[in-house]
Amino acid sequence: MDEPAFPRTVMLTGATGFLGSAIARALAARGAAVRALVRPDTPRAVLAGVAVECVPGDLTDPASIARAMEGCEAAIHCAADYRIWVPDPERMAAVNVGGTEAVMRAALAAGLRRVVHVSSVATLRPRADGAPATEADAARPEEAIGPYKRSKTEAERLVERLAAEAGLPAVIVNPSTPVGPRDRRPTPTGRIILEAARGRMPAFVDTGLNIVHVDDCATGCVAALTRGAVGERHILGGQDVPLGALLGHIAALSGRRPPVRLPRAPLWPLALASEGVARLTGREPMLTLDGLRMAGHHMYFSSARAERVLGHRARPWQEAVGDAIAWFRQAGMLA
Repeated sequence: MDEPAFPRTVMLTGATGFLGSAIARALAARGAAVRALVRPDTPRAVLAGVAVECVPGDLTDPASIARAMEGCEAAIHCAADYRIWVPDPERMAAVNVGGTEAVMRAALAAGLRRVVHVSSVATLRPRADGAPATEADAARPEEAIGPYKRSKTEAERLVERLAAEAGLPAVIVNPSTPVGPRDRRPTPTGRIILEAARGRMPAFVDTGLNIVHVDDCATGCVAALTRGAVGERHILGGQDVPLGALLGHIAALSGRRPPVRLPRAPLWPLALASEGVARLTGREPMLTLDGLRMAGHHMYFSSARAERVLGHRARPWQEAVGDAIAWFRQAGMLA
């Protein structure tokens, strides 16, 4: 069966973010006109050199979403509030769940032929035996650790329901841990890489994650515009990496001493204190209670389905980390 024609105009949310800006580049490389829903006060430096039509709007404003979709054939919903710790979980849910519903209902009303919902492996349960989880390991919202994972899980289940009950032509992709250039905020994982490269990560706990280069992840998101079955999810990952190996590699690249491994137990009171300080200062804490809970699992995932269905391919994780550090250095963030 022939692959459907690639859409000429694609509406994109989250284009000024880390993964979203990589998706904008991947769409432009495929020759698509990109229309991005962007809040008026959001910096757009990460989109420099990319032909993107920015439409003012917000995920909490359904009318602005509808305006951005006018004349588009497809959409990629990538925008999300991605933080491990937040002082106001309800605000996060309004963006991650309410915003997702607004985008999906606007897509139904506009008659788009394909919507790609950029979810997360946060919606999946890590396996107790440490084996890589697959798309079959879907979590229930009440099983998710913390407001981010809970909101992303609720949003993904919403998309599945609309696909099954309302005919929403949505394909779901689940990025693992994207790493690479243009992580300007940075993301929680980017912050770990940045602090390790600065020599401010002297210790770690025994856990693991799956690292994928942000540009490879973006290519997989764009492939889902013409591949994949409606209502199904596809893990866009790279390689499973123990946290100690990641930090040791960064230390070697940065000419610093490798960090030491610590047990989790003594860190609980420190995490509690760190969150208390964050509530007073408004600055996101480096150590959190939910982060420690997540560290009790090796968050490993298999991308076999995405490789088979979407043609997803991932370069070695070391390249992703090297590109991230090079970009941080160029941006003056390592000083």
